[in-house]
Amino acid sequence: MESIHQTKDNKPFEDLFFHKGPKGIKAYEDVVKQVSTKLIDIYSNVNQPYVGKKSEEIRKEIQGSLHSTKQEESLSDFLEAIDVPILRNSLHVTHEKSVAHLHCPPLLPGIAAEMMISLLNQSMDSWEQSTAATYVEQEMISWLTKRFGLPAEADGVFSSGGSQSNYMGLLLARDSFCEQHWGCNVQEHGLPEGFKKMKILCSEEAHFTVQKSASQLGLGADAVVTVKTDHHHRLSIPHLYEALRVLSDEGSLPFALVGTCGTTDFGSIDPLDELAEVAHSNGLWLHVDAAFGGALILSHTHAYKLNGIQLADSITVDFHKLFYQPISCGAFLVNDRRSFNYTNHHADYLNPESDEAEGIVNLVNKSIVTTRRFDAFKIFASLKIVGTDQFREMIDHTFSLAKRSAHLIDRLELFNVLNVNPELNTIIFRFQPGDVPEDELNTLNHSIQQRLLHEGTAVIAKTKVQKATYLKFTLLNPRTQIQDIHSIVKDIELLGLKELEKRRIIQ
Repeated sequence: MESIHQTKDNKPFEDLFFHKGPKGIKAYEDVVKQVSTKLIDIYSNVNQPYVGKKSEEIRKEIQGSLHSTKQEESLSDFLEAIDVPILRNSLHVTHEKSVAHLHCPPLLPGIAAEMMISLLNQSMDSWEQSTAATYVEQEMISWLTKRFGLPAEADGVFSSGGSQSNYMGLLLARDSFCEQHWGCNVQEHGLPEGFKKMKILCSEEAHFTVQKSASQLGLGADAVVTVKTDHHHRLSIPHLYEALRVLSDEGSLPFALVGTCGTTDFGSIDPLDELAEVAHSNGLWLHVDAAFGGALILSHTHAYKLNGIQLADSITVDFHKLFYQPISCGAFLVNDRRSFNYTNHHADYLNPESDEAEGIVNLVNKSIVTTRRFDAFKIFASLKIVGTDQFREMIDHTFSLAKRSAHLIDRLELFNVLNVNPELNTIIFRFQPGDVPEDELNTLNHSIQQRLLHEGTAVIAKTKVQKATYLKFTLLNPRTQIQDIHSIVKDIELLGLKELEKRRIIQ
């Protein structure tokens, strides 16, 4: 029996793929039109960043949605079915009052690029699968290395984001040290005897992926030595020297130093020039996690804060933060392309050694993963269409807004701001009436954050600073204005006062 998707020319499934035939073209046009219409309908009616439902409500709405998949259903029926449980129940990061995490609104050129990336569906492992895309990624890496001031022999590769890039930095640092110190090829022979003495240094406020990477690399999370920060939440150089002295006295082998360019909470930037000096004088691989702060290369007023990053052995940079790209999109850079020898493995069917002799570029040689998306195209398209001047204006607006917002909150009697002059664009603060005990303040601020979320008023974050609960704004959206912040702060104050009054009545 002929399939319902079978044609008289014996070409099956003509209307399920985009191809040059009339059915493929028509099917693609219909899909794009219907999806666009649905999204426009959703966003035309978005008046708050989140619908306000609790996790259990949403789980119940979605649970069992895949029970019936044997028979096909129309796209229009599918879109109708997901309208509320998925689309309207999602967090709307484009809303001006979505200010919780390092989670940006995506630029339209990036969204357009996503459509093309998905349709082309290239894999960035071998040139044969990603012909033109290979050279677009190389162009983007070249642009990045020049922007960061890296030497001519620098190189890089796109990654899924900061976690993967931080892992790669410590992987290369580990293998480089083992080769230099023990003459050991870790790729061939595994970790040498004595590897348990290897240590990684970073600030106590560095990203959790430093410990996570150490555990995945066979060194164990205990290999990470955290160094105290100063009152600006930056790695303290005197404490770093003290940590190195202690490690030397106990016979440990420090091999890597991680500098943070934009901590998750305070947006603090470690003293990169001084870290580079310490690293080079002590034979340490310097990896700079600039997943957050790397966008400073496009800032008019804050680019100087990256001074010293050009001396790093490797750098993490993300584009799904202050570069406004759809998730996921990141890059990993090295100051010497020979470092990628530690990730290079050859397979005859994919990237044979003979390809290199012929000048064929297979990007899998530089990556810890095989199949990768053409994510470089998103930032490529955005830079070309938006231009670096507008990028600078957007980024600098968020920095200016953060400073103005911190000063606004700091002037209010019932609030306490920890970073009145924020380094990047995060603000740590809390509702803090003077006569409320510490334990009650923690509960109160947690309650305020949850009430805002579940009332759909605003999406803000909460965090812990020295075991105390604080609220956090992460101001990535260049469309967010000071009046939006003023409105959120007013709601926080009203909720806080109501909660206090309710507790007093109960007591």
